[in-house]
Amino acid sequence: MVIIPLGREEVNPDKPDSEGRTPLTYAAWEGHEGVAKTLLGRKEVTPDKLDNDGQTPLSFAARRGHEGVMRILLEREEVNPDRPDNKSRTPLSFAARCGHEGVAKILLGREEVNSGKPDDGGQTPLSIASQNGCKGVVALLQSHKAVTPSTI
Repeated sequence: MVIIPLGREEVNPDKPDSEGRTPLTYAAWEGHEGVAKTLLGRKEVTPDKLDNDGQTPLSFAARRGHEGVMRILLEREEVNPDRPDNKSRTPLSFAARCGHEGVAKILLGREEVNSGKPDDGGQTPLSIASQNGCKGVVALLQSHKAVTPSTI
C-alpha cells in the first residue's frame, strides 16, 4: 500500500508529523526494510532527518535492533552513525541500553563512532549496557579499542 501513494508526485514522503517524525522514521522504528528502501529512493527524503528530540531514523532502528534497516541507512553518505540526540544519546547508546549486540557490532565497525561518548547524564554505552545487564554488548564494547576503564 505504501508504494502506490509514493509514486504520486504530490505526496511528500519526507513530511514530519507533530513530533517531527517522518515516514522513514516509522519505517526504521518498525524494521520495514522494503519501505525504507522505497522511501530512500525519493530524492526529497532526508535519511538523517532529526525529529523534535533530535533523534534520527538510525537512532530508532538502533533502539529496536533492526540491523537490516541500519545497514540500508548506513549506505547513505549523509547518515551520521554517531549523531547524538538532544540528550547526547547516540545510536550506540540506544543499542547498548536495549542489548542489541548485532546493532552494536555494526556501529562499532564504523570509525566515526565514538564508543566512549557519554550522554547528558554522563553515562557511556559501556556503563549503560552494564547497568542493564547486557553481557553481550558489554563484551563487545570492552573488546573495542576506544573503550578503556576510564570510559565506564
